[in-house]
Amino acid sequence: MWKPACVLMVVLVTAVAGFPAQEAAIEAHGRSQIDQEHTKWIDHVMRTISTIKPGMTRKDLLGMLTGEGGISTRTQRRYVYKHCPYIKLDVEFSPTEQPDDAGQAEYYESPDDKIVKISRPYLEYSIMD
Repeated sequence: MWKPACVLMVVLVTAVAGFPAQEAAIEAHGRSQIDQEHTKWIDHVMRTISTIKPGMTRKDLLGMLTGEGGISTRTQRRYVYKHCPYIKLDVEFSPTEQPDDAGQAEYYESPDDKIVKISRPYLEYSIMD
């Protein structure tokens, strides 16, 4: 009679002791799944941004990026990813002259300005003017 009671006690203690470990494993699996979703999204963003190349025009990048506030010129502007304003790129342009520029070419951005240089994407809080 003693043996079955001891066996039952060992089984009960083992089950109770193992419960927190099982709960932690389930929670870690849930976090892992969320992390995988975040990783996929970041991969998608990086692949999308990597399609922007020197030689493309300003209007080519405006489908996925938008200009950010702060100081900029026609030849240099900071852009943010449309779906997350913390993902940023600095872009340098070569201006294309317009017949109607009349000496104002350095002040007005043209959709036909050519991309010369693109920074790596980086994270930063938004700049508000």
